[in-house]
Amino acid sequence: MYYSRPRSRAASRAPSPIPSMFSKSPSSPAFEIERVPQSSARRSMAYLVPGYENSQEFRDYVLQLLEATNAPFTVSGRVKLESAQLMLFFRTKNGITHSLDFPVDVDYSLPPPLEVLIATSRPHHTSDFVAYPNRSSLIYPSDLPINFSLDLANHPILDAVRNTLFPNLPDGNYLSTVRDKLEIVNAGSRLNLQPHSLRQDGRTATIIVTLPSRFEGGALIVHNPQGLQETYLGRSGRIDEIEWTAFLPDCGYEVDTVQRGCRISISYGVFVRSFGPSASEPLIRPSDEYLDRLGSILNLSRGRRIAFHLEFDYSINPAESLAESVVPLLRGGDSLLYHAIKLYKLSPELHWTAGGYLWPIDRSVDFVSQDIVEGHPLWGYVLPGRVSDIPPLRGPFNTSHLADPATQAEHLRTRVEDNGAIALTEAKITVLTGWDASTAVAGKERVYLVSNGELGKLVVNILLVVFVP
Repeated sequence: MYYSRPRSRAASRAPSPIPSMFSKSPSSPAFEIERVPQSSARRSMAYLVPGYENSQEFRDYVLQLLEATNAPFTVSGRVKLESAQLMLFFRTKNGITHSLDFPVDVDYSLPPPLEVLIATSRPHHTSDFVAYPNRSSLIYPSDLPINFSLDLANHPILDAVRNTLFPNLPDGNYLSTVRDKLEIVNAGSRLNLQPHSLRQDGRTATIIVTLPSRFEGGALIVHNPQGLQETYLGRSGRIDEIEWTAFLPDCGYEVDTVQRGCRISISYGVFVRSFGPSASEPLIRPSDEYLDRLGSILNLSRGRRIAFHLEFDYSINPAESLAESVVPLLRGGDSLLYHAIKLYKLSPELHWTAGGYLWPIDRSVDFVSQDIVEGHPLWGYVLPGRVSDIPPLRGPFNTSHLADPATQAEHLRTRVEDNGAIALTEAKITVLTGWDASTAVAGKERVYLVSNGELGKLVVNILLVVFVP
């Protein structure tokens, strides 16, 4: 197999021999450890019991607040903008296109385009049109084209929805919107409850944007499956902002009776999309010249495992995460190289590496349960980012038998090997660097450790390893 640019074309340009700068990493380079300055212990303070009455009413209020805080099902906000730049475009059945300018105040004047929009819309299918023909809400026909000049992607609405309703959404997943429908509630009308069963299209949330049209009443009420509800009274169509409300897909909503004016809103379905290196279809594609350069290296590396250092810091804890968890976070040249290798139908892997050692793909850098020199367990010593339920140690660590740097490095090397790491030479991996390996750019992550009672941080890098068949 010859590694040419991943296209249906001739073989890549003639490769040149690998220069001498591409060599196997030394078997035992020095570990890089950063020392953490010691700080005086803080004196614990006694917990003061607040002087609130233990009434059942107060407890119920606290319980309701905590339930709404711990599991929010809806969120609302406002976006400042120049409403004069907002326009709604729609086409009627006779093929004529109309544009409606904002803001709208029907008590002052009924714009002709709004009159056409209301005449084109039909009663909402959940309205009781037979019993109350003059109190039915309206919906614009889904088979007629409609467009709104507001682009949600240009405003931080989706960021607010993600942070509030989807705080645990994995990296590499993004929210996108699809326009759903336009609803109109005139004075004296209301929108009956819209159950979640009407929106079975795989959405993960719904966003309702209230357009700047003056009205009174018309509160938006969102219900969740547990029977809780949140009410948004609105601001009656202020001309300098628009209101939006988002809620989870298993929620229903309704609009209370509009007392005066006209309430116009557009709803959007929110969907989760996956892009980036972990997606089946990458978002970017390297240039042909870049692929040719990589192809030349692959052609001369058949039957070998080669590796590249990642360039950026990704601020994750190697003691609690696998290196592969960085894949959705890749950026810059790291993402470019990863995509290029994938386009050659190869399987790149990310590994932790430090001091000339490589951790298996399924292992984290977790060997901090003991002092690396003295060997005693770190009872009660809580490392940053870790949780321990063991009582804290009384007094300082024993530092009477300080070891020299060579002894500490040897102890650390032993702990690294016990943790499952193997030498790069033993793994037969060739790390590709520049002419001067000491100036090579490599991202750094850090693992806390204790040596001779002193807290330090082991600097760990990430290697992108690929086997070239």
